[in-house]
Order: sequence, then C-alpha cells, then structure tokens
Amino acid sequence: MSNFPWTAQYPAEVPTSLDNQKYKTLVDLIEDSFKKYGNDTSFINMGKKLSYQQLDTFSAQFASFLQHDLKLEKGARVAIQMPNVLQYPVVMLGVLRAGMVVVNTNPLYTPKEMQHQFNDSGAETVVILANFASNLEQIIGSSSIKNVVITEIGDMIGGLKGSFINFAVKKIKKMVPAYGLPGSIKFKSALSSGSRKSFKKPELSGEDISFLQYTGGTTGVSKGAMLTHTNILTNTLQIGGWMKPKLKEGEEFAVTALPLYHIFALTVNCFSMLMIGAQNLLITNPRDMPGFVKELSKYPFTVITGVNTLFNGMLNNPDFKNAGFERLKIAVGGGMAVQDVVAQNWESVTGVPLAEGYGLTETSPVLTCNPIDGTQRIGTIGVPLPETEIGLFDDDGNQVVQGQPGELCAKGKQVMKGYWQRPDETDNVMMDGWLKTGDIGIMEPDGFFKIVDRKKEMILVSGFNVYPNEIENVVAAHPKVLEVGAVGVPDARSTEAVKIFVVRSDDSLTVEELKEYCRSSMTAYKCPKHIEFKDELPKSNVGKILRRILKEEDLKVNSYS
Repeated sequence: MSNFPWTAQYPAEVPTSLDNQKYKTLVDLIEDSFKKYGNDTSFINMGKKLSYQQLDTFSAQFASFLQHDLKLEKGARVAIQMPNVLQYPVVMLGVLRAGMVVVNTNPLYTPKEMQHQFNDSGAETVVILANFASNLEQIIGSSSIKNVVITEIGDMIGGLKGSFINFAVKKIKKMVPAYGLPGSIKFKSALSSGSRKSFKKPELSGEDISFLQYTGGTTGVSKGAMLTHTNILTNTLQIGGWMKPKLKEGEEFAVTALPLYHIFALTVNCFSMLMIGAQNLLITNPRDMPGFVKELSKYPFTVITGVNTLFNGMLNNPDFKNAGFERLKIAVGGGMAVQDVVAQNWESVTGVPLAEGYGLTETSPVLTCNPIDGTQRIGTIGVPLPETEIGLFDDDGNQVVQGQPGELCAKGKQVMKGYWQRPDETDNVMMDGWLKTGDIGIMEPDGFFKIVDRKKEMILVSGFNVYPNEIENVVAAHPKVLEVGAVGVPDARSTEAVKIFVVRSDDSLTVEELKEYCRSSMTAYKCPKHIEFKDELPKSNVGKILRRILKEEDLKVNSYS
C-alpha cells in the first residue's frame, strides 16, 4: 500500500516530498524563525505579547542558566510542568537550544504519576508552576529531581498586571497550596542569572532526542516515546506543506487552547506556526468556556485546532457565533474522533470546514489529515501526509486487500526512535519497519482512511488515552476491593468515560468511598465516572478478566446518552 491512489481530493498545491536539507535540527528551524520574524509577535497570553526577538533573548537566557548555573550537559532531561503560559515556550525552546531533552509533564498529574515519570525519565531538573509545587513536595525526596525552578502565572506578564495576577491567584483564588521546597529557584532569577553569560550552542544531529513524550500502553505502564529532532522536524515540515495552500508567512494568527505539553499542540500549533512566523494565542484555561470565547473575540484568528469536546463546547456557548470568523482559514480536529454532528455544526456556524487528522504520540504526531481545500470527507481521517506510508495488516502481519479492515500501521521519518529504556515495548509495536498503531482502519477506493475500531482496549477520554490496566492496578490496591475490571462506555461530553466493575472483599465499601480513593490516586480524567459492584467478573479459562464481556453485557442493559 505504499503507492496510494491519489485523486483530485489530494490538495494539488501540497508537495509530495519535503525539503529535508533546509534544517538539520529543530534548533536550526527555531533560530531561523527568530531571525526572519524578529519584531513580529510570537505568543500572546493574558494580553501580553512576546516578539520573536524577545523569545530568542529569553530562551537563550534560560539555556545559559541550564548550562552555567545548573551545570547540565547535553542530553540532560528537563521536565516542564505548566499549562499554556508564556513561560512554557521560553523554557521549552531554551532546553532544546541547550541541547537537552524536554520531558513534558501534565500539570494535572497526581504526585504518584509525577514520581513515576521523573524517575523513569531520569529528569534531575523540573520547571513547575507554583500551583502544582505542593504535589512535587510530596514526592521529591523519592524522585530523581535535584533542581527545582518555580514560576507563577503572571511572571512573564510583568509590571503591575503580572504582580496583581500572581497575588490574585495565590491570595484571592487560593489556587496555590502551601509548599516547602528548600533550594528552589525562582524563574525570574533563573533568567536574570542566565543573562550574565551566553549559552554555548552544542553540536546536535537529527538523531538526538528532543522530547521524551510520555504515553500509556496496553500494559498500563506510562512510557516515554523518544522523539528525535528529525521526528518533530519532519512532522513540522509535513504539516507546513499540508497547510501551505491556505497560509502565508508572517500573516497568520493561531489559537492554541490545547496544552502545549500535548504532542498535538506542540507540533501543529507551536513548531508549525513558529516556522511561518504566526502569532499564537495561548489559552491558559480553556475549560472556562465563557472566558475562552471572550478572548477569541478580541483577535482576528486564522487558524484554530482542538479536540471534538472543545469544538462542541464552543458551539454550545451562546456568544461563540459572534466571535468573528472573517479571517478564519483552517480548523483542525485531532486527539480523538471528530463527531459528524460537530463537524457539520462547526462549518454551519463558522463557514470553514473542520478537517479531522489522525496520529499518535509515537508519530510526532500526525500521520493523516483531511485536505484543507474544502474536499474533506467527514467521518474519515483523510489521507497520509507527504512522505508517510500507511498499511493495513491482519493479525498474521499480511497486508489486507483494498476495502478490508486491518490494523493501521505507519512508516515515515516522524515515527519515534523507540520507547525510552524499554526495548521490549519498542519491539512489541514495531513490525518490519512498520509502527503498529493498535487501531483498525479501512482504506476507501479514493485513498481516504477511516478508523472503524480500536484493537487496543484503550479508553479515550476527551482526547487523552486511559488504559484499563492502570485503572485496575490503582483500584485493586484498595483494601476493600477483591477484583476489578475497567472498560470505556459512551459519553456525550468526552467521547468515552471510565466504568469499573468491582467485586468487594468488604461489603462496607461504597461508591463514594471508592471514587474519593481514585481521585487521590489518579488524574481526574482517568477516574471512574461509573462504578458498579458485582458478585463476580467473567474470566477466561486461565483466570483473565474478560473486559469485552463486561462491556457487551453492560451496554445491553444501560444507555449512556
């Protein structure tokens, strides 16, 4: 299937090959953008604008701080744990320019989840928003972390406004729990110290790791996908080529509501937009939909990305229809399936099609996308990006015939180097050079692909992967739980929700007690929304709990509308 039946639906202006000679690493691309777009605005957050020149200066200062003050060497892992604030691109680009590896960490992680990721990655340095520092305090003594840099939301806003934001967040909204982290360094102090010396640009190659991007697995163990400079750079060039027919250098305005620590926003919104000199509006809290829509109405945006639940949330806000779509050119949905009704309503309200794409953390992430020239096909994931091969295979590793379902597998320079320090897990997902996605797809006669089912038992909650084994391991540790099985059930708001079936060892266990236990051990989106107690769970002849049977029987008697 490497020779695709390209038809008129494939955007004519999109190059089928990439200019791979222009940049050797992500750092080359970043620094080229600094030179080309100097005084133009790079990022905006809470009304504060940061020019490309300022981004160059601040990220260089942070790179210098890492090298000179913390004495970190090339390849050191630096964890970043913050939402969409201006500090994120400054720190992330500074880490890359210093030749180090970014370990993106979800700010909503529980202390236990943080501890696993820090220890697994070997990160000795973390840059964390003060709001989450109390969680770090709980586990830092049993983690690999030695250096802590703490920032507050308003630090890059500066002036009276920045000081007021920090005061309000801490004293009025009470969003910063008390913490004690002796020896921690303030972000502003790090920049000031870094400004006294110049960072030394290290020798980097495309094969050097740029990100350890953590993802779950069928075993439930969170693994770090090793994404090299070539991986992210390739996908950035692929996305840039895909959008080229509609976008012009130095003229675009992107809206980034998805967190930059998520691979979708990182590559599509950050690097692809940096490459063309776009302005980028960072939304710190998109869950505040009225505030988000109000912010949108202030700017003439041309590009917006999101997941299905975000687009649906906007459409259900009464003020969204007045946000202004005169300049909007491209809307892209990913991270989870875009529902047909959402795509239809989006185009009806904005006049711009909602193009669905598909990819994985392990593929940097984009593999396929619908055309952005108006020939998109609702309900499909589009066609492969330039220099990307997609194949469909049966369980025996044979490619299936046209129109038959098979496991979707991919080849391309955006495919990860492997899982960090987990060669066995890497071997499990690789097959003769193909990455196995775990999703079942079909290729239609015109070359468009469609996802029809998931081979993995992954649960997809608002664009985030939730793995049953992880849920079961946590719940089974409760002293009153004998057995547990976890499945995903339909949910109108988040696509799926977690449901657990529990056999109690102590009949005093209640639903609320178990929910509270889960909330203390897992990030909110992983916590079960539904809990059902049972006398026994269906098992195979070797004692394995049959989740498939649990789910089938449950859906026969319950409706999740």
